[in-house]
Amino acid sequence: MVLIWIVCEVVGGKIVPALRGRGAVKARVDRGSYAVIWLSVFVSVTIVFNLAASGITLLPDWFFGLGLVMMIGGIVLRQWAIFVLGRFFSTKVRILSDHRLVTNGPYSVVRHPSYTGAFFTLVGLGLASRTWLGTVIVLILCGAVYGYRINVEEKALKAEFGEQYLDYSRRTKRLIPFVF
Repeated sequence: MVLIWIVCEVVGGKIVPALRGRGAVKARVDRGSYAVIWLSVFVSVTIVFNLAASGITLLPDWFFGLGLVMMIGGIVLRQWAIFVLGRFFSTKVRILSDHRLVTNGPYSVVRHPSYTGAFFTLVGLGLASRTWLGTVIVLILCGAVYGYRINVEEKALKAEFGEQYLDYSRRTKRLIPFVF
């Protein structure tokens, strides 16, 4: 499942967007969030695999199935979000010169569905690996990192779209429908 996840990230997150072309970049405002996300993913996956291999902090067997379902759901949600964003998708926070606010598909329910999908995938990995400590570490580390990324992105979107983005923010939650 991890290999499928990696292939989806490379194809859906890098190759397809490069083939679509992006157009002229108006503002690059990533503030290091791309690097921090990938570092936290690497650290989280390493910790989860090491804890699972050690046999300590193990969860019951049925968590494997729950984790697998969460991973599949997370991968599907993230790829759907990337597809809906189309050429506006980028792994780094940037605004294109002809950028428009996308509010359809999964974006009609939450503002950051690709991050929701990534978060579900990582938490699912912890559960599928049956390590409660690894899952908790993923929750804390990736929660903090994605929180930072969302703040960077929302600041850029507010600056670009103003009241339109604020209206959109009032209608949707950040990551989890009807909750947060």
